[in-house]
Amino acid sequence: MKEQKIIIKKIKRYEEEGHGGSWKVAYADFVTALMAFFLLMWLISMVSPEKRARVADYFKHFSLFQQSGQSFMENPSMIFNESGEAQRKVPQELHGTVNMKAEEFQEGIKKAIEQKLGDIKDQIKVDFHEGGVRIQLMDEEGNPMFDVGSTKPTPLALRILEVIGENIRKMPNQVAIEGHTDSLIYKTATYSNWELSTERALTARKELEKFGLDPVRLVKVAGYADTVPLISEDPKDPRNRRISIILMFAKN
Repeated sequence: MKEQKIIIKKIKRYEEEGHGGSWKVAYADFVTALMAFFLLMWLISMVSPEKRARVADYFKHFSLFQQSGQSFMENPSMIFNESGEAQRKVPQELHGTVNMKAEEFQEGIKKAIEQKLGDIKDQIKVDFHEGGVRIQLMDEEGNPMFDVGSTKPTPLALRILEVIGENIRKMPNQVAIEGHTDSLIYKTATYSNWELSTERALTARKELEKFGLDPVRLVKVAGYADTVPLISEDPKDPRNRRISIILMFAKN
């Protein structure tokens, strides 16, 4: 009987191009990095403006060659000191955005009004109101903030709003805007002093946003018609026609 020959056949398999697993690793790295980025953005949004400013200042002055291997967490008070007396100061360009007291802001806005609006300062009233600083733009006979029955601001109103916008746009405080009319009846079948005062407040809001106010800071825009007169003994006094801009401060 003849011996049978055993034949061994070797088959080499070649992976088709494009069906390897390396792309999965790259994709996983991308998704992880993307998740880390959005997590970082969320964490930054939860941090107070003061702490955000300190973190920004830290990385602005960070040197890889001088501080490699170090973490700002080794000295967390430099960034997270609640007292505001961190070793690294808030950048100069951010001064005025944090830790300004109501009294300091009131003094600053009065000074700006005196310097830039001295000829019409009698039509601007600055006072404290419910823990905040209130700036009121008042009509005067012959010098209205809005034309009679109109929501279009006069050049006078725009001039005042621009100065106010310059002084509050870098502040982190919340802002409320109120519109008021006098007791003169302005009413049609579908329009009254309620609509007029509200729309004037909305117009002031739009103008302040043009001058740099972040709309995120707005907490109220409302119209009160003639229900909250400034000159209560004379409801028809033109000074009752006004816009109130309130910068809110935390109560001590």
